[in-house]
Amino acid sequence: FPEMALPLWKNLLQTTKKMILQQRRLSLYNSAHGYEEELIKKKLQQFSGGSINLSKEDDGIGILTLNHPKLMNAFTGTMMVELQERVTELENWKDGKGLIIHGAGNTFCSGSDLNAVKEISNSQASDGMNMCMFMQNTLTRLMRLPLISVALVQGKAFGGGAELTTACDFRLMTPGSEIRFVHKHMGLVPGWGGAARLVRIVGSGAALQLLAGAARVDPERALRLGLSEGMLPASDETGALGEARAWLSQYTEGPTSVIRAVKKVVTAGRELPLEAALRTEKDIFGTVWGGPANLQALVRRPKHK
Repeated sequence: FPEMALPLWKNLLQTTKKMILQQRRLSLYNSAHGYEEELIKKKLQQFSGGSINLSKEDDGIGILTLNHPKLMNAFTGTMMVELQERVTELENWKDGKGLIIHGAGNTFCSGSDLNAVKEISNSQASDGMNMCMFMQNTLTRLMRLPLISVALVQGKAFGGGAELTTACDFRLMTPGSEIRFVHKHMGLVPGWGGAARLVRIVGSGAALQLLAGAARVDPERALRLGLSEGMLPASDETGALGEARAWLSQYTEGPTSVIRAVKKVVTAGRELPLEAALRTEKDIFGTVWGGPANLQALVRRPKHK
């Protein structure tokens, strides 16, 4: 009997582990953390204005636009909810390879709409925490998408806007643009996961300088810090978007399954302890080994020259 029970236990443990991993993928927080998702969504929907638009192109590149130009694309409550909806849409987009996030009207995003923030801070204390957990969840899911993502920063990326750029794999800046973590001046620290991600991008010393100094980061400084991959020459919206697409294409060219697998192994390597990352890499390797792209490559190149 004990011999029979062991494989069953092993199976059960594997299944439980899988379920836990899937849940973790869906949400960082649940009711045990005091997180009330439906409740906060109802609250956020009271603060309307602007929109988050998504176009999914045939070449597998998605364009996500923050569209609230009269408030420099500041996030209203409905935009926060819409961002979550767009991320869900991208999670279900099986043909996607890349994503460009930009703002309408030659600017990126000036953070949260302060009217919504004021209202929420005047109501229950838990509302602010719930908004924080809601946005952390959404931006973590955005970061984990199997798409290679780039934030196209024109004009200002302030506060929550600066945090959003850190949820992308790369950042590109246009002349005269700036990224600025202004939270200190609001008597706050980042709450959408921006600090944790910033440390992983630029290191703890530089992150401390940017947060404690609420420093303006222009394209040159961003390049030096490794916060940005480059400065694009165009300053108009259409031109910059075209240049960002061309820049991204060097990484998204190739079979969809392979590009998505590349992003997945990098995500695993960044987020998981080494042994778990290695096992995940092995599993993902298994999905492309002997696949069409692999077999074609073997036919094309019988030996290295």
